[in-house]
Amino acid sequence: MTATLITTPFGEFSTADEVAEGVDLTGRRAVVTGASSGIGVETARTLASHGAQVTLAVRNTATGEDVAADIRVGAPDARVDVRPLELGDRSSIAAFVDAWEGPLDLLVNNAGVMALPELTLVDGLEAQFATNHLGHFALATGLRRALAAADGARVVSVSSSAHLRCPVLFDDPSFAFVPYDPFLAYGQSKTANVLFAVEGTRRWADDGIAVNALMPGGISTGLQRHVDMEALLAARRSAGASDVLKTTEQGASTSVLLAASPLVEGISGRYFEDCHEATVITNRSESDGRHGVAPFALDPDNAARLWTFSESLLGRG
Repeated sequence: MTATLITTPFGEFSTADEVAEGVDLTGRRAVVTGASSGIGVETARTLASHGAQVTLAVRNTATGEDVAADIRVGAPDARVDVRPLELGDRSSIAAFVDAWEGPLDLLVNNAGVMALPELTLVDGLEAQFATNHLGHFALATGLRRALAAADGARVVSVSSSAHLRCPVLFDDPSFAFVPYDPFLAYGQSKTANVLFAVEGTRRWADDGIAVNALMPGGISTGLQRHVDMEALLAARRSAGASDVLKTTEQGASTSVLLAASPLVEGISGRYFEDCHEATVITNRSESDGRHGVAPFALDPDNAARLWTFSESLLGRG
């Protein structure tokens, strides 16, 4: 961390297209996970419309093909392809990695599941941690050579202010002893997304790979299908936050900033919100529930421990 936070001319309600204005991504190759809905669609659309060759890595390829067709309507020259990827299935991740050829310039780890109402296990792990963190960890580390082969690759890890709710529970990540709570589990996975950026920065610096994390903001998408939105908005208001939600175009702006903007060239290991680097807070009461980053999410010791732990969960340690 540095004393001076990174700021940009953009803000909470800037759109992805505004952030990417004037950016030429011709010749760049990008992968966006979860690009068949929500902010993933708008992230992919913006990158493709600015010249990038974009792979939509999605669970439902039929829906992905519909999105690709829609992107081409708005940008006839867009180069978009669709490939299957199930982040909760290690064989699916391995197949995606094995099929990838050539350099990869931009990897946007966008897909996720949120606030599953009941404890669900994937390979013995809590499903949100297994999907949101470990699946993306396996994907990114599997694609490391492709990222290193690019000239200044960027990896974007979509986290959430929900990370403020829970650090990584190294001794009980699957809630075998700690009573399961949907938002604690979600928060743990989102903390892991930030820690991945911190340790990825340290390990991959010599490869010229930048890794950053972000909070996209409050957006109503299919991600919240297990969430009572009225209750969530009420909680936001009680914390002093506005109940105005972003559009998906606005929600994708910080992802696009970190993936494509020259304003953050060379920046790595940071956590952004509303197109700016977030302030570190020491207590959750200092936040309105949407802003700020917890020290435990940027702690280098936690980050190194999580990386080693994740490798062992994948059978690599």
